[in-house]
Amino acid sequence: MHSRSVGSELQRGNIEVESYDGIERPKGVLPASLHSLPGSPRSGPSVHRPWRNPVRTYGDGCPAAHALDLVGDRWSLLIVRELLLGPKRFTDLRGGLHGASANVISQRLRDLESHGVVSKRRLPPPAASQVYELTEWGRELEGVIVQLLRWGARSAAIPLDAPMGTDALILAMRSLFMPVAAQGFDAAFELWLEERPFMAEILDSQLLLAPGRPEHPHAVIRTDAETLKRLTLGGRSLDVSLHAGRISVQGDQAMAERFLGMFRLPEPAASSRVDGDGAV
Repeated sequence: MHSRSVGSELQRGNIEVESYDGIERPKGVLPASLHSLPGSPRSGPSVHRPWRNPVRTYGDGCPAAHALDLVGDRWSLLIVRELLLGPKRFTDLRGGLHGASANVISQRLRDLESHGVVSKRRLPPPAASQVYELTEWGRELEGVIVQLLRWGARSAAIPLDAPMGTDALILAMRSLFMPVAAQGFDAAFELWLEERPFMAEILDSQLLLAPGRPEHPHAVIRTDAETLKRLTLGGRSLDVSLHAGRISVQGDQAMAERFLGMFRLPEPAASSRVDGDGAV
């Protein structure tokens, strides 16, 4: 157990702190300070906007630094990633965050909620369970997640053997789809992953991949996230997975095979191949 005195806002003697990634922050303390920011000249009259000051901040006026104050903690952006396809219960949310403890996820959810990125609500009966979802402002982070995904996909050290959740894989497939491979190929597929249905529709070389079921699929594909990852991002052949019993295809197998070949990791960036001695 460590203890220390903190700034004037929390001067109550020694307090408990916890450490994430080697950085200490007060244990169980939520952002609570309210600050007013005047509206810009373009917005007309001055508008006061409350902002909850994070306990740990860069202290930098740059909006990018402020964004990292809000969503830069470990697991925060991955929580956003897990909510991009729709609301989730806590247990479902935790299932896609391999390695994160329940306490850490709870803390991050409280932080994101206090920043206006995430909200929670209770579903009506018969479900009557509490779910977390992105706010309208929080959903604007989808473009950030997609660009980070595409950037990270160009690393030579990407850990393809590490676990990857269903929602993360669907977002990866959306981001790494190759329109050039879909020219002249209009089709619909029903994709089942761990008993969750997704529709994959290709029209005019554009991909729609989302939760749900298409009306008239050319094939129904049933598999798990790990197998699908190997097929789409790992270059494994469909025949190998079929013979291993890891996937089933009902309908046009040739069309399904072509569809699965429309996703590929890009060539690694040359600088990402640098070894420990700095040599490429």
